[in-house]
Amino acid sequence: MTIAHSPHSLVSLSKIPEITLSFWIIKILSTTVGETGADYLAVNAGWGQGITRAVMGALLCAILALQLGSRRLRLWLYWLAVVLVSIVGTQITDLLTDGLGVSLYVSTALFSVALTAIFAIWYAKERTLSIHTIVTRRRELFYWAAILCTFALGTAAGDLATEAAGLGFTHGAVIFGALIAGTWLLFRAGVNPVATFWIAYVLTRPFGAALGDLLTQARTYGGLGLGAQWTSALFLAAIAGMVATVEFQTRSHGATSQTR
Repeated sequence: MTIAHSPHSLVSLSKIPEITLSFWIIKILSTTVGETGADYLAVNAGWGQGITRAVMGALLCAILALQLGSRRLRLWLYWLAVVLVSIVGTQITDLLTDGLGVSLYVSTALFSVALTAIFAIWYAKERTLSIHTIVTRRRELFYWAAILCTFALGTAAGDLATEAAGLGFTHGAVIFGALIAGTWLLFRAGVNPVATFWIAYVLTRPFGAALGDLLTQARTYGGLGLGAQWTSALFLAAIAGMVATVEFQTRSHGATSQTR
């Protein structure tokens, strides 16, 4: 039996946050933490790449299990999953580049093909890629697979642009920021909202990575020299503050609606 859901019921069933300005700000902060956090754990904290990948991968599996098992949207759980996906996505690209010697040109192409394949299978099975319709377990699995691939792709593309192509961190952040702004203008002009959402989602990863490198890398390498530890702590605090604010506003709005 097929169950029809109204737009309102779809929103209530979805465990994806509403796509607002705060969503994109937290997303960019999360991508930056993925870059700086992975560097801090692997290098500054002395964990090394292998231990960092193992621990973060295990944490991601545990948090995703909680996210998939939850019956409603829990903002802190969702964004914790995104931060961990960002770190693991960075580690996957670093493993290919630094551990296995795979060219950034090749890894960027591979992740592009992988993401296209996920979208193709997702659409063939569900006939939609809209995040507003992610109300079943299978759609959630497609969503998180696509999210992980966008982070890995964004890391590879960002490193390709800022390092291999020699753009540098500042120019990389400016260029990817401009591409995000251009995507927003296309959305405002009436271009398909699903396509523009996913394009922007991919672009925020290299933008956040370039921003993270700009803040953390030494001045001799074109950065501001703030260090991975302080940048990660600052951005994590900002994420926590924004998630708490959105949670408070959501609950206040719900309480106000019930009293009317």
